Amino acid sequence: MPIKEILSSIAIALTLYAFFPYIRSILKGEVKPHVFSWIIWGSTTLIVFFAQLAGGAGVGAWPIGVSGLITIYVALLAFIKRGDIKITRTDWFFFLSAMSSLPFWCLTSDPLWAVVILTSVDILGLAPTVRKAYEEPFQESVSFFAIIVVRNAVAIMALELYSLTTVLFPAAVMVFCIILVAVIVVRRRALT
Repeated sequence: MPIKEILSSIAIALTLYAFFPYIRSILKGEVKPHVFSWIIWGSTTLIVFFAQLAGGAGVGAWPIGVSGLITIYVALLAFIKRGDIKITRTDWFFFLSAMSSLPFWCLTSDPLWAVVILTSVDILGLAPTVRKAYEEPFQESVSFFAIIVVRNAVAIMALELYSLTTVLFPAAVMVFCIILVAVIVVRRRALT
């Protein structure tokens, strides 16, 4: 098995390893994710997956695709389990911005522009979760976001073609997950 396929398999395994305990925590009521953040992340992640494929990412895109599907499931669970469902005008702005990437991609015929828009929206979509993590740091999982950092590093190594189109999204998400972990850890310490 070629190294890129091995790395992609490791990244997918890390995705599953991160999400299953997170999903279990949601089902137990221990974690209450912000539903609209997860809707934004799920939709942007799936669109980026297709843009990465169009940009030549190959098997390195598969961890992003798997993550997108699971992320949509987390959004559904957040809604069903009544996680944080406060939806603001800003949340709607992020969601509509994410959806605007599709016609923009069609108009330009360049997946890079879709990835740039979606990465920006995805990172801005972190705002409700960062706010929630600051206010309720014990309702978020440090280990989940830490594993996603490692997963994205491995997913980047699994890419068959390195370009802004293929690297931007996983690299940006990795950096902002590091920031989110720091917010959660600092706030937990401050509150105990």
